[in-house]
Amino acid sequence: MSGGRERPPAVAVREPDAQLEAGRVGRAHGLDGSFYVTGAQARLLVVGTLVSVAGATAAIVRRAGTDERPIVRLQGVDDRASAEELRGLSLTVLRRQEPTLAPGEWWSRELESCEVWDRGRRIGTVARVLELPSCEALEVRLISGGDPLLVPMVKDAVLRVDTARGTIEIDGEFLGLAGTGAGAGADADTERG
Repeated sequence: MSGGRERPPAVAVREPDAQLEAGRVGRAHGLDGSFYVTGAQARLLVVGTLVSVAGATAAIVRRAGTDERPIVRLQGVDDRASAEELRGLSLTVLRRQEPTLAPGEWWSRELESCEVWDRGRRIGTVARVLELPSCEALEVRLISGGDPLLVPMVKDAVLRVDTARGTIEIDGEFLGLAGTGAGAGADADTERG
């Protein structure tokens, strides 16, 4: 690249009809067709939301349990046997149905693949977002290799998130990266101005 600077990736266009994974049908709960949802995106599982499963679309008519272990029942799934037939299948919702998040909140998929920068040097890419007991954390695949870096999603560690540009600025000093070489794998041509 000219000028020794690297540009952030182009912004992907949001498709309102794109399907978002809301979780997978888990084991049946009770006799009325309710089931647990595994790998749940709890904010997408709200009564009234239209969910696609097994090529059909149905409304969520019951939501119970916790955000970590939600229990839902879909319209037309009226008994335990029907719920068991769906076990393991993906539940999806249209992107246009996702709730609006508060400022400073992002969906995991918006953060995954973002480039991570520290003091003007690109140090890696977000591989995934982890839900830890005390907070969420970014698992960063370092360009220098080695074990991934875990960055807690707290304001002292994450200085700026720009999902439109696909970049996240962290405070490596706060994370104890000063002198550890975490950014050492960043060549001079990855500096940005």
